[in-house]
Amino acid sequence: MQIMLRAIALVSVLGWIHPAGAAEENWPKSLTVATASPGGVYYVYGDAVAQLLTERLNITVNALPTQGPVHNVRLVQSGDVGLGLITMGVGLQAWKGAAEWTKQQQLRNIRALFPMYDTTFQFVVLRKSKFRALADMQGARVGVGPRAGTGGTYVPAMLKTLNVQAEIGNGSFADIATELVGGRFDAVILAGGAPFPAFRETESKEPLEFISLLPAEIQAVRTAMPELSLSRIPAGTYASLTADYETVGVYNFAIANANLPRSLAYAIVKTVHENHNELVKRHSAATETLAVNVEKNTFLPFHPGAVDYYREIGISVPKELVPSD
Repeated sequence: MQIMLRAIALVSVLGWIHPAGAAEENWPKSLTVATASPGGVYYVYGDAVAQLLTERLNITVNALPTQGPVHNVRLVQSGDVGLGLITMGVGLQAWKGAAEWTKQQQLRNIRALFPMYDTTFQFVVLRKSKFRALADMQGARVGVGPRAGTGGTYVPAMLKTLNVQAEIGNGSFADIATELVGGRFDAVILAGGAPFPAFRETESKEPLEFISLLPAEIQAVRTAMPELSLSRIPAGTYASLTADYETVGVYNFAIANANLPRSLAYAIVKTVHENHNELVKRHSAATETLAVNVEKNTFLPFHPGAVDYYREIGISVPKELVPSD
């Protein structure tokens, strides 16, 4: 945590909006992408994006480990970083000021850049565990990842909706997975792309069991949280997963501060989409990083530079998502 705070402080001191010898005169000389905890897909994906942009745009882009989407919204909103990765559920809460963490403030300095992938909720225990259903987790010790991450935000609310009383634990994805094997946690419920690097590492030591929600449980959580959608993780994504895994999920987008130069936002979006195959090589979650998936965003205005690119390739952005700025 101290390393993370020092990194954020350094970003704040250096700034990201002051141009200095970048590819275009009004571009900053460096950018930071707010990601999430090491061991999770956000960090790997964000680092891949950062490397790609550094290579293609003649600008240094760094991946910053954070606590996840809630933290990232705050960092982008304040201008402490230029780019961030978020789930659209957290984005909706921020835009409306509709969650406790927003303190009733509408956070509207954020703009959508490009779609990433579907975040799936993965309910996992060790195969040797006695748990085979969510109801078995009454009173269990459940790790959910960083407190301000998607799992830390959603999982407690999901369990409350389903009347499952569990002891919630927070920490980095890597630590949570390690502590599942070590016995500190009885179960882990993480939200992220698949495959989760931390789960891949865990199942090299112990086979995993993926707990499926019952249809009634899926209906209940989607009624309580309508931004959730049906999701599927294909068999073979993990060595332990021998059949398709049906769950729920929420889509992810990369966002930018509204003051990011328009030409830079355009260049970022163009670079990501036109180097799609390269991004997929770095992490398979990027398979869903497709321009057509802009339709997954129904409320957050796109950055004008992103709109320029999508219009250029013939993708229509709804009028209500085109900002006047």
